[in-house]
Amino acid sequence: MTTTPTGGPEVLRYTAFSADPAGGNPAGVVLDATGLDEERMLAIAADVGYSETAFLVPGADGLDVRYFSPLAEVSFCGHATIASAVAHAERHGGGDLTYRTAAGPVRVSTRRAPDGSWRATLTSVVPRTIELSADDLRTLLDVLGWSPDDLDPDLPPRTAYAGAWHPVLAARTRERLAALDYDVAVLGRLMAERGWTTVDLVHRQDARTFHARNPFPPGGVVEDPATGAAAAALGGYLREGGHVDVPATVTVLQGQDMGRPSVLEVTIPADPAAGIAVTGTAVALPVPGS
Repeated sequence: MTTTPTGGPEVLRYTAFSADPAGGNPAGVVLDATGLDEERMLAIAADVGYSETAFLVPGADGLDVRYFSPLAEVSFCGHATIASAVAHAERHGGGDLTYRTAAGPVRVSTRRAPDGSWRATLTSVVPRTIELSADDLRTLLDVLGWSPDDLDPDLPPRTAYAGAWHPVLAARTRERLAALDYDVAVLGRLMAERGWTTVDLVHRQDARTFHARNPFPPGGVVEDPATGAAAAALGGYLREGGHVDVPATVTVLQGQDMGRPSVLEVTIPADPAAGIAVTGTAVALPVPGS
């Protein structure tokens, strides 16, 4: 759960959006990153090796938070927010916090569930969606090995934002979503050029349940098992496109196809200027090799 490099900060390891250490999305957590520069944070994230590590600097009116993959800094990360919030609650108690991120202020709350576990909720910055160009759509479909007929006509492709940008492609069938095979290098270059964090591939099982897969080459991994930022962006996409009757709460099931099942609860207010709330649990992980 904890490592403390010589002369360095305490580094925690948690998995988010699962109560089982074998599920969810692992994240590194540094609860006090005071004095760490960007180079040191990137080195710690690379040493941890997870898709993201959150670095928190406590302040009088909130926490300054930065997120690093092993390769680069990202503006916002949902699963590392949930992981760090639960880690913070276990040491300092639950309540409401403000995370000051590169994407803007994010409200975070932690509460104990009836079983004694901690649950955390993040409320994103105001989401928005933009058109996905025809050229980018063609390129994405080609890299993924999808055809236009594989897309759900009721959920048109868009690019969505709730702290980070994600193209949203909806598969017509669960089988299409399950068969993920793509050129990592080609997709990674496209995503770097466009400033996309993950590609949010989804399938709507029913009105309130979505399956998701998120290719994540910029984070140095083929796929993310739980992506809170993409879930928030999906909530904004669903509201703006009129694809759900709001207010609504939908469940995003992610990670099943890669053996790390995750559950993300997404609450979508009716107010178009309101952020999207994403809720989940998190549990500590053992230190590798311990």
